[in-house]
Amino acid sequence: MSESTFIDWLLQSSTPSIRYQTLTRLLDLPETDPSVHLVWHTMQAEGPIPAILEKQSETGAWTGERSFYTPKYTSTHWSMLLMVELGADPADPRLQRGARSVLDAQKQTVSRWLNEDMHGLSCFWGNLLRYAVYSGLQDDPRLEEVLGSLTREVQTGWCCRYNGETPCAWGAGRALWGFAGLPAAMKTPAVQAAIQSACHLLLNEHNLMKADYPTWLKGKKSPLWSRLNFPLFYQADRLSVLRALAELHLLDLPGAQPALDWLASSRTAEGRWSGSSPFRQRTWASLGDDQETQRWVSLQAALVLKATKTAY
Repeated sequence: MSESTFIDWLLQSSTPSIRYQTLTRLLDLPETDPSVHLVWHTMQAEGPIPAILEKQSETGAWTGERSFYTPKYTSTHWSMLLMVELGADPADPRLQRGARSVLDAQKQTVSRWLNEDMHGLSCFWGNLLRYAVYSGLQDDPRLEEVLGSLTREVQTGWCCRYNGETPCAWGAGRALWGFAGLPAAMKTPAVQAAIQSACHLLLNEHNLMKADYPTWLKGKKSPLWSRLNFPLFYQADRLSVLRALAELHLLDLPGAQPALDWLASSRTAEGRWSGSSPFRQRTWASLGDDQETQRWVSLQAALVLKATKTAY
């Protein structure tokens, strides 16, 4: 498949978000381009973004949930994470309401987690940080506590109580995803040290290709690591780590190169990448079918390789 054919295949997607990200991030078309302008308005009015936001209540929480975290993966926390992936309008007041509804939970669950200094929740804090900043809440003072919780994980070595008190690669990966979304002013020395620490765990102390990270399952690694998945939630895989590194401009780290080589060689004979949607039955159906999953992971893989200035 030629690169033009690959682009055409992405632009044939029924998901407006895929078409928009192809135009703006892969082809670098400006927001003023008529085709970009059209698809931007289309994706806010049609497809998964409005379908998911339609289920939000006036409080900012999603209807039918038991808490902001349950059920997985349709409650507020997970739906907000998807808003970032889909490229919802960050100025949409519904996104701000959704992020605030989780931050407001500090009065109860989240506050207890912070006050008790519960370690091992890096996946949660990283995701919350990502969508709160995306929604324009970077000046909310409560995010200072979230950042503090994440940066303190350097002291624990990214150990997680839910991973048998061993270092958690998913937590470190999700922390990088959160840090990658920060504006420059929020990347303090403590944040920079946490980024360096998480990269060391993922790329140097252990191996992103081997996925030889400690697990409470006595060394049994998750099969997710060797696949290309979309969407993921508190989990991580090679592609999600590479995406975070790309945004942080850290793909030149030596430990990332084997995974980049693997990603480049994983392209199929049709010029695409094969992907899986491991939680399809538990999240929003509007995200699409297998064909759309292939397009999502293909787009993301191409964007990572583009960041290395390697032909995608």
